[in-house]
Amino acid sequence: MQTKTWIISLFLFLFASSIARAQNQGYNSDKTFDPTFLNGPGTVYRSGDGSPGPQYWQNRADYKINVSLNNKRHRISGSVRITYTNNSPDSLSTLWLHLEQNLYKKSSLGVATTPAHGRPYAPKNYYSGYQIHSVKISRGGPFHSAHYVISDTRMQIRLQHPLKPDGHHLRIKINYDFTVPKYGVDIMGRMKTKHGWIYQIGQWYPRMAVYDDVRGWNTLPFLGAGEFFLEYGNFDYTIEAPWNFIIEGSGKLLNPKQVLTRTEINRLKKARRTDKKVTVIKPKNVGNSGTRPVHHGRLKWHFKLNNARDVAWGASPAFAWDASGVKLPNGKNILAMALYPPQSAGHNRWGRSTEYVKASLKFYSKFWDFTYPYPNAVAVAGPVDGMEYPSLVFCGWKGKKDKLWATTTHEFGHTWFPMIVGSNERRYAWMDEGFNTFSNFYSTQHFNKGEYAHPFHVQQVIPYMTSKNTQPILTYADNLKPKNLGGAAYTKPAVGLHILRQDILGPKKFDYAFQQYIKRWAYKHPRPKDFFRTMNDASGEDLNWFWKEWFYKTWMLDQAIKNVRYINQDPSKGAYITLKNNNRMVMPVTVRLWQANDSTITKKLPVQIWQRGGTWTFKMHSTSRIDS
Repeated sequence: MQTKTWIISLFLFLFASSIARAQNQGYNSDKTFDPTFLNGPGTVYRSGDGSPGPQYWQNRADYKINVSLNNKRHRISGSVRITYTNNSPDSLSTLWLHLEQNLYKKSSLGVATTPAHGRPYAPKNYYSGYQIHSVKISRGGPFHSAHYVISDTRMQIRLQHPLKPDGHHLRIKINYDFTVPKYGVDIMGRMKTKHGWIYQIGQWYPRMAVYDDVRGWNTLPFLGAGEFFLEYGNFDYTIEAPWNFIIEGSGKLLNPKQVLTRTEINRLKKARRTDKKVTVIKPKNVGNSGTRPVHHGRLKWHFKLNNARDVAWGASPAFAWDASGVKLPNGKNILAMALYPPQSAGHNRWGRSTEYVKASLKFYSKFWDFTYPYPNAVAVAGPVDGMEYPSLVFCGWKGKKDKLWATTTHEFGHTWFPMIVGSNERRYAWMDEGFNTFSNFYSTQHFNKGEYAHPFHVQQVIPYMTSKNTQPILTYADNLKPKNLGGAAYTKPAVGLHILRQDILGPKKFDYAFQQYIKRWAYKHPRPKDFFRTMNDASGEDLNWFWKEWFYKTWMLDQAIKNVRYINQDPSKGAYITLKNNNRMVMPVTVRLWQANDSTITKKLPVQIWQRGGTWTFKMHSTSRIDS
C-alpha cells in the first residue's frame, strides 16, 4: 500500500469517527504552533541543538562478577566488585544501586501495586529476593563495611566521606545470593525440559543507578513495566555450573579450552569463517557426555564485554548449539549463535535462528549507519518470549516462522536502543520500544526478499488514540494503564515515526537526522528533548508542533473539506477548495480529486497551511466536473 494511502486512510477514518467528533475541542493554531514549546535554552551539558554539550559528563561503573549456579535449589550466589567513577562536578555523599530481584518478594512495591485482576509484568510466584550478606567499600586500601539501607528494589550506600568529583572513584564489593524465579516477569526465568533445566538469567547482580545532570540519582523502583537505566563500563564475569551445562553469555568467552571440547572449538572457528550455519552441538547429541570436556564436578565459564551497560547469560544441559559468521557492512566479522532445546529444532523453528540473527544485524548496521559493536550475537531459547541484553537476547522456545523472526529482529533491534543509545527505559519506554518497533517494519520488509513482509497499517493506532483511557506517549512506563503499554510505548510512537519519515520529512531527511541522533548519543544518556531537538536541528525543520501533538498530548485529527467552488462557475477553469481543521491535531494534507472525465489530480499541502488558522483555501487546476 502506498504511503499516501496510509495517511488518507488514517485521516478519513478520523473524519468519520464519532468518538473523534465527540471529543472535538476545536483548533487553536497558537496552541499547536506554540512558540514557547521546547524553547528553553541549552546548557553546558546539553546543547540547544540536541547534542551533548561541551561539558557533558557521565559516570562509569566497571564490574567484576563471580557467581555459582546451584541447579538443585535454583540459587545463584557469589560476589560483585564495582569500580564506580564519579565524573560529575558534584561530590556524592550517597550511592544508589538497583536490586531488581527484590521485585519477587511478596512485600515488594511491584506486588503491592498489582490490581486484583492482575497485570502484565507482575510476579506470579514469590521468592526471597536478594539476600545481601555483606557490602564493603575501598578507596584504594582494604575493604571496610559500608552503611547501607535497602528500600524495595534499591540500595542506598551512605558514605562516611563523600566521593569527590571529576574522576575520583571507589570500589564496592557485595556478597549476595537469590533464587531464580520460574517466571521473571518475562525478562528472565527458568523451565524444565527432558534434558534438564534451562535458565535465562538477567538482573542477576546489584547494579549501579545512574547519576546524571537532569535528576541527580535516578532511583525509580522496579515495578515490572519500566525496564532499565544503567551506566556504561567493562564487564569481567565468571559463572560456575555443573560439568554438563552449556553456558553462553554477553561478550567473549575467554577460556574455551577449559569448558568446550576440541571439536566444539574447531566448529566455532569454522563458523566464524563461513556465512553458512555450522552445528556445534546437534539436537540428537544433547545430553551426551561426549559434548563435554570433563564428566564430573563443576566448570567455570569466563566472559568479558567492554563498553556495555549490562550482561546476561543462558545456561542448560539441554542446549543444541548453532553458529555462523556475520560479515558486517564495515567489513567486521562476528559470530552469530543460537542455543535451544531439541524440541525447538527444525527448519521452520530454531534451525533458522542464526539466519534471523545475521539478517537483523546486517540490516540495522546499514539502516542506522552504526555498525553492531559486539564480538558475537547470541539468541537463547527458553520460557522468556522476548528480552534484550547487550550481545545476547532471550526468545521463546516455542517460536517458529514469522513469530520467531519477529521476536529475534525486535530483540536485536534493541542493540541500538537502548544498548548503544542509553535512554532511560524506566521513564521513557517509547525511546527504545517505539524506535525499535518502527525499525522492525523495515527489517521485516527487507528480510529474504520479503518472506515475512506485511503492509504497515497506520490504522492500527486508531483504537488507542480514540480510547477514553488513552495516555500521552511521554507517560512513565509504570504510570501507564496496563492496556496502554502497547499503544503508548510501541504502536503510537512507531506510527508517528512512519508518518514523520514518509509524509513530513521524507526518507532522506529523516534517515540523516535519526542517524545523527544515534551518533551524537551513542553510549550516552539522552532525554526526550535531546531527541526532539536533534531531529529539528539535523532535518532543518521546526517539528515542535509534531512533538507536542503526537508525543506530549492525546490530541486527535479531524480534517475535512468545507466546500468546493468552481472558478467563474466553470469546472474547466479549476476550483477553489476550502479545508477545515476541526480538532487540535494538524498534519500535512493530501487531496485527491476524481473528475468526471475519469482523470484524477493529487495535491500535497504542507502542514504550514494551518499556522494562521483552521481553514485554508487553495486552487486546484481541475479541468472537468469534480465527482469526489
